[in-house]
Amino acid sequence: MNGVLTKRDIRKLIEQNPPLIQGYVDLETQLQPNGLDMTVRDIASMDNAGQIAASDKDRRVSKTSLLSFDAFGFIDLEPGPYMVTYNEIVTLPVNVMALARPRSSLLRCGVTVGAAVWDAGYSGRSQSLLVVYNPHGFRLQKNARILQLVFFTLTQETQGYNGAYQKENIK
Repeated sequence: MNGVLTKRDIRKLIEQNPPLIQGYVDLETQLQPNGLDMTVRDIASMDNAGQIAASDKDRRVSKTSLLSFDAFGFIDLEPGPYMVTYNEIVTLPVNVMALARPRSSLLRCGVTVGAAVWDAGYSGRSQSLLVVYNPHGFRLQKNARILQLVFFTLTQETQGYNGAYQKENIK
């Protein structure tokens, strides 16, 4: 049967080899009825313009610089865009894909997260765009839950993702 994976389905896939999710901070807190909350590992600022072209060979993603958390694990972010890297390593089977949505508490602070489709077969420690719209800025703590990943089963297995971001950030 196809559909959204439940908390129990996700837990079963985490127990398999390879596990659906590794590197989580607190599985019991992060598991939700219809997904898994992703947590902040790193935040980086954008240092230059990026470029997307008709051909992937002409793609140039923006360079970034890691920002530092204070002694209490917090960072103060001014309005603007940031690249967030998650703690969790996701390994999707070839019959499961995922979509990500910002947590509602984040939105209530005037902040959002933009994420692409997580294709079946993808494996890596993903990154997303965090945008602070609040004109007063935003204070964020390392390991905070900011995004919920929702998993969907496909009607059948697919070839799986084999793009430039396969196995990203897991060294």
